[in-house]
Amino acid sequence: MMPTEPAGPSSEKQSWAERRRQKIREEIERNRRGEYTVPTWVLALALALIVTAWVAVVVFA
Repeated sequence: MMPTEPAGPSSEKQSWAERRRQKIREEIERNRRGEYTVPTWVLALALALIVTAWVAVVVFA
């Protein structure tokens, strides 16, 4: 059997915008506590730039 959530104000459905705002608030709180991590897309972009630069050096040298 699956446990059911207790009824209350927190169990009401939130709109997409409110869920997004809550996510942003939680992320800001984590960052203020020092739990900041670099997003994956930033790391992927940095890796792509490094590989592209290396290939350019090899090809044009």
